[in-house]
Amino acid sequence: MLQVFAGLWGIAGVSLLLLSAIGRLLPLSLSAFDMPLSWHHWLTFWVFLIFMLYNEGYRGFQKAFSPRTAARARYLSRSATPAQAIFAPFFCMGYFHTTRKRQIISISITCTVILLIILFHFLPQPWRGILDGGVVAGLIWGILSFWYCCWNAWFNVHFSHSAELPHHS
Repeated sequence: MLQVFAGLWGIAGVSLLLLSAIGRLLPLSLSAFDMPLSWHHWLTFWVFLIFMLYNEGYRGFQKAFSPRTAARARYLSRSATPAQAIFAPFFCMGYFHTTRKRQIISISITCTVILLIILFHFLPQPWRGILDGGVVAGLIWGILSFWYCCWNAWFNVHFSHSAELPHHS
């Protein structure tokens, strides 16, 4: 029972984090379009949107984060310790009980995202909203791919993505 709770808590926690980011950024992004935009605003919007859909949505989430995080949630649903169950969202995102490389990458990506959030706060509208639009699109792709991978991890016996656990597990 603890294990199933841990897996579901991991999925719910990661989902809430992504949904929270979408909910905070979407109004800021939409407010940019209340202003008159010139051709270079629109060009930047479309180029950055395509860039973020490919790099954040497809490469970052669909090909890496989503299957790995779903595999880690599945691992929890079968083998969670009490500590892993309590901190399941952090476990699923690779902050602990993972390879050293994965832990460093996860922490580095988090620090980079925090730095970008701080820097984006200094941008005036419509630029901030234009860039936030690309981020929101990537996050929406990300959460949809995460839910798809979670479904497959739990209900598809052929789901074979690595949970990137430490070698001694």
